[in-house]
Amino acid sequence: MKKSVFLFSLLNFIFLGLFAQNISNIKNDSIIFEKIVHDYGTIIQGSDGNCEFKFTNKGKGPLILNNVKTSCGCTVPEWPSAPIPPEKTGNIKVKYDTNRLGTFSKTITVSSNAKNSLVTLTIKGNIIAKP
Repeated sequence: MKKSVFLFSLLNFIFLGLFAQNISNIKNDSIIFEKIVHDYGTIIQGSDGNCEFKFTNKGKGPLILNNVKTSCGCTVPEWPSAPIPPEKTGNIKVKYDTNRLGTFSKTITVSSNAKNSLVTLTIKGNIIAKP
């Protein structure tokens, strides 16, 4: 009898573990951004380098942003850590260091649990010296 209870418990533990892994691997349909390129245009050195990329969770389950990486240290992203419910929106805030002169084009790679799990955003512009 003890062996039967032990075996039953062990099988339940294994099946529950497999089921939990399947739930965590469920992918949402997609993350949709209003825009994927932000063009600052020509701006003066030291100007406001902030911009936002608004997105919507078009999936059936919660959207989780795993990571947001930039192509260099002059660009700093900020993103929501809480899951985004279906049909709700969120923002990724980006700050670019506008003390550097000249044209620039930087990428921000968004990693999530959506089917389109990697999305590349771009910021670009031209910084001119203060008059």
